[in-house]
Amino acid sequence: MTTEGGKYIEVEAGVKLFIQDVGSGDPIVFIPGWTFTTEVFSEQIAHFSKTRRVIVIDPRSHGQSTISLHGNDYVTHGADLAKVLETLEVKDVTLVGWSFGCLTIWEYIRQHGVANIKSLVFVDLSPKPLSTNDTKDWVEGSLDDIAAAYTTFLQNSEGQHKFIAGYAKNVMVQRELREEELNWLVEQSLKTPFYIAANLFSAGMFSDYRAEAKIASESVPTLTVVAEHWAEIATAFTQKASPQSKVVVLGGHLMFWEHSEKFNELLDRFEMITQ
Repeated sequence: MTTEGGKYIEVEAGVKLFIQDVGSGDPIVFIPGWTFTTEVFSEQIAHFSKTRRVIVIDPRSHGQSTISLHGNDYVTHGADLAKVLETLEVKDVTLVGWSFGCLTIWEYIRQHGVANIKSLVFVDLSPKPLSTNDTKDWVEGSLDDIAAAYTTFLQNSEGQHKFIAGYAKNVMVQRELREEELNWLVEQSLKTPFYIAANLFSAGMFSDYRAEAKIASESVPTLTVVAEHWAEIATAFTQKASPQSKVVVLGGHLMFWEHSEKFNELLDRFEMITQ
């Protein structure tokens, strides 16, 4: 674990977010997904901090941030992001959200617009993660599957452990994880207590940010990176929901970790065309 540039920012009384703030230059902010932490972006920190100011956030109730009994939703996470950017005096920023971290960015756009944003990168999440439509929407799963995950796995720590272990092995990466890698990924998730993880899960699944996704793609350069396992449906959905976004397919859900060099090169190329 690296904590270079680590500091805490108080986003409200009694609630502090842990961030890493390293390097100098044009700012790029990384936001991890559901229950994950700054640590998953270690390769991005190492790469981009050579030429840019890199800020990585442990969202509320994640990682080293305060475990809060309130505000465990993406409306609050969006407001928290705004507070971090304001406190650090970050302007003209590139925002990179992974999975439910995308929801934080879309909520920030809902609250504050795109005036302070230079470019956007959304990593492998639909702006409407759940749908009961019979159409081929890009969703996390059927309503029954999502309900089963919530009621079966997210009611205690043991269930959360099983859920994230299964997800890591079957969805996040495309190779067999070593035992120490799997244990590390599970450990990241379990830093968020199961009762908060369940709240964040439901808050995320019932989100609908299609309007913000469309506004974003029409307003600033936008890149959407999707995993190979649902590339066709995710690409088609993105082209409809945010038609100006560039779409690239790469790896599994955790492609920036498993294929870090390819992912970093992808972001470098995207940033070059947005200059």
